[in-house]
Amino acid sequence: MTANTRRNVKVGVMPEGHRDKQSWPLSAEIEKFLAEPGQAILVTLRPNGTPHAVPVSFTWDSEARMARIMTVAQSKKARNLVAAPGSRVALCQRDEVSSWATLEGTGTIFDDPGRLAEGARRYAERYGKEWINPPGAVIIEIAVDLVMSRNV
Repeated sequence: MTANTRRNVKVGVMPEGHRDKQSWPLSAEIEKFLAEPGQAILVTLRPNGTPHAVPVSFTWDSEARMARIMTVAQSKKARNLVAAPGSRVALCQRDEVSSWATLEGTGTIFDDPGRLAEGARRYAERYGKEWINPPGAVIIEIAVDLVMSRNV
């Protein structure tokens, strides 16, 4: 007997409220959820292929289908993307109960001043405080092509 059958879980059946893939445009509920000033877990892949998961602040640009994360070039998440340009990443925001939305796509890192300024502007708008803009600042842009959610 597997762990799934012991817990009375139907394998292959999605739970109530789970949306495997979202279509564009996203629902108003998902857009509202992604606009809330919470944190998310960003998953990148280390050079050895193992996942690196870390909490991050991020912004969501629905029109561009882009998530942005401000960080520094020395961070592990940034180094992972430099080591594997164009690699897939996942960003999952959840609430304190059981709702979540995951954004998946291609992650790219930039140090362009214009992109950094736009990211900082969006960060301040979402979180109500200025981004500190430390030396070595970079921005991770995720070109989102897949959205999954549950109870949103």
